[in-house]
Amino acid sequence: MTSFDSGSFWQRSKSFLDDEILIKKLLLSHDPDGRHLDSEMLLCAVENIMFYATTSEVSDKPADANLKSHISNIELIGSQEPLVHTIYKIAHEMLCKCPGKGDLHTRTMALFDLLGNYGWAAKVTLALAGFATSYGEFCLIMQLRPHISLAVSLADFKQLPSSISILKPQVKALRLLVKTMVDLTKCIIEFEGLPAVLVGPYIENLAAMKSEIYVTAYWIIRSTLACSSQITNLKAMKPEQVYSNIIIAAWELLSLDYRLSSIYSHLRPLVDAFRQQTEAKLHQKLLNLFEESHIDNQEVLQMLFALKDDLPLKDCPTQVKLGVSELKSKVVLLLVSKPDLLPLEQLFFLVHQTYDHPHKKVEGSYEMIWVPISCSETWTDAEEKWFNFLSNSIPCYSVRQPWSLNSAVINFMKQEWNYGDEAIMVVLDSEGMTTNLNALDMVFIWGSEAYPFSLSRENELWKGEHWTMQLITNEIHPILTQWVEEGRNICIYGSENLEWIREFSAKTKDIKDAGVLLEMIYVGMNNPNEHVKDLLTTINIEIHSTLLSFTKVQLFWLRLESMRRSKFRLGHTASTDHILAEVLPLLYNNDDNGWAVFGNGSSADMVRVQGAEIIKCLNLFRQWGENVAQLEFIGALRTVLEPPLLGGPCNHTQVIPYSEGLIEGSIVPYYLPENKRSLLDPGNQHSAAP
Repeated sequence: MTSFDSGSFWQRSKSFLDDEILIKKLLLSHDPDGRHLDSEMLLCAVENIMFYATTSEVSDKPADANLKSHISNIELIGSQEPLVHTIYKIAHEMLCKCPGKGDLHTRTMALFDLLGNYGWAAKVTLALAGFATSYGEFCLIMQLRPHISLAVSLADFKQLPSSISILKPQVKALRLLVKTMVDLTKCIIEFEGLPAVLVGPYIENLAAMKSEIYVTAYWIIRSTLACSSQITNLKAMKPEQVYSNIIIAAWELLSLDYRLSSIYSHLRPLVDAFRQQTEAKLHQKLLNLFEESHIDNQEVLQMLFALKDDLPLKDCPTQVKLGVSELKSKVVLLLVSKPDLLPLEQLFFLVHQTYDHPHKKVEGSYEMIWVPISCSETWTDAEEKWFNFLSNSIPCYSVRQPWSLNSAVINFMKQEWNYGDEAIMVVLDSEGMTTNLNALDMVFIWGSEAYPFSLSRENELWKGEHWTMQLITNEIHPILTQWVEEGRNICIYGSENLEWIREFSAKTKDIKDAGVLLEMIYVGMNNPNEHVKDLLTTINIEIHSTLLSFTKVQLFWLRLESMRRSKFRLGHTASTDHILAEVLPLLYNNDDNGWAVFGNGSSADMVRVQGAEIIKCLNLFRQWGENVAQLEFIGALRTVLEPPLLGGPCNHTQVIPYSEGLIEGSIVPYYLPENKRSLLDPGNQHSAAP
């Protein structure tokens, strides 16, 4: 049988009763009036100050220049005075109340009265900010004292110790205590940031958890006052008292750190458990929401973005804060990506396809929201810089503070929407239902013509498409679009072999000199590199004016890659889909001599041929060029590459399956009858496909 320890029981009971009395007093001072503070960002600024102070005091190494304070970006919403004024008042309260005019508990409760209108996370963060301001000023004077005369005069005026090295025991203890206070503050911020819609009665032991938060807030603020008092005590200290007082002060700080560390070891697991409960409930709530029908999209968007903030979005061009009500009755395109979004050429094309597209009939019917997600659990400075730059540059909406997105929402996007490292565009209709898990490719192909960007619309658009020059080149360049509309003969060709390009261009020049109207467009090869960029320059100087810049060449391949992904996502294969059978050989072409595609306008009469074969064919232009007047250029070219069989069908093909990595596709070689092969290369098999 376990013995009953009456002393231990009495101590626990007394501590419990003391906490109960303390909590009642704290709640009497607690009168929140709706003021809102980004406590997490302010705490980051506090950490930066303490880092500079403690690092520079105990080490000769310079402070990290990459650390930055966010104080200028922090707003105190609902308050009549600026944030810096509030922090100054708190710092003044800490430093100007002498220890002899009130014990530490009394002063702590007075500070709670001053902070009565704020939430619990804001109370402790503001108290830490007040202490960091005064302590940072003290450290700055001490650090500059050996180097700047002004610092010497100020230190003498304040009667501060003559050397910073004597303070090392106190600084070391202070650094430990500050770290523990910051860790506890993060617990309070995290708990207070849990979605209120899911906390409430659904979470067990909520009242007990809140009591833990109240007591923790008390000890954090009391500790900031204790630390501030030590700065005050350094003034006018007699030289013979300095060392002994610093040792005593260090022990007091270590004692406080021990108490706060005990609180942290108890509180951290509780907050983690509460967070896990709410995340599980939020995940299930989201699953249920996307399975239910709604009258509009507001509840879904509220759960995704507005759990902690009534204005979670911003209009990037104007930087105006927005609520989800701005999206009511609209189709919403959620562009989920890393903070650096997309390669710039893809980003510009996306903007063109969604906001600068000529199809104005759907203007105002949809909005795009950029949802950046960090590559790690914590946003880095580099990621934040990219977000700030891009969210000031793109003409759509964005999540205003993406680092504040609930982790359950992020996990939902990763698990249910299959978001990985590649950007996706999830489409929510006007009722908040998911109609497409990735509409990015159809936007690259059709732009706003793809409205409402649903999976059914994607299938509908493909049913109306054929393999045409218009499909390949749509919206890449205005002049190219004009040529297509005018029905001009266009040759799109690619190679990384400059000699072949020169030979091919010379042959086509002979044809144009003979009176055939033919526009030449060089597009390099898939995944164009610096060599293709150099070739564009050479072609422009030596051969003909290149219509497409390197960026436009990249967009050409982006469209083809989007076609491939779209087709595969819809379940098509190269053996059953003609467009896919034409796209794959271009994307996975490894022929050093290149390739060429001939066509005009919206006509489906297209010819694709490999580099060596087209050179042979063009060499014989005098023999088949006479057919151009009757069959037009594309038709005359086809009679050579695909002449009709005697007594049989007009052409003959053989489908040979192949695989490119995990990419399914096919190669379609064309065969000439025996009596026609001499036109090109007697005894040789000719192919118009790779």
